[in-house]
Amino acid sequence: MSNFDGKFWNTLDRLVQASEIVIDRPKGSAHPKYPSLVYPADYGYLKNTASMDGGGIDLWLGEGEPAVTAVLCTVDLLKRDCEIKILLGCTEEELAAILKTQNRTPNMAALLIRR
Repeated sequence: MSNFDGKFWNTLDRLVQASEIVIDRPKGSAHPKYPSLVYPADYGYLKNTASMDGGGIDLWLGEGEPAVTAVLCTVDLLKRDCEIKILLGCTEEELAAILKTQNRTPNMAALLIRR
């Protein structure tokens, strides 16, 4: 894509490596506000980081090696925000399930960017 792709991924690797991963919504659990949403992979955030919603940077953790696999760029019309979500150690099947989950309603959209 560009000469800066490597720098982006390497810098993201450094952020993840320097952060504690907190999983607050394990695979198979239901969303606290929307019980019909069941998480297809572990979902959480990087502790002591900042995101648009005031919390830590969101992440999806797959069952592979915990290396940065991809990122999701999300738009939420209800919250009226955009965010990035880091995907770590995700298989192709997990990536597909996560993308489907993030695009489940007309008010949300996500774009997957593979490493």
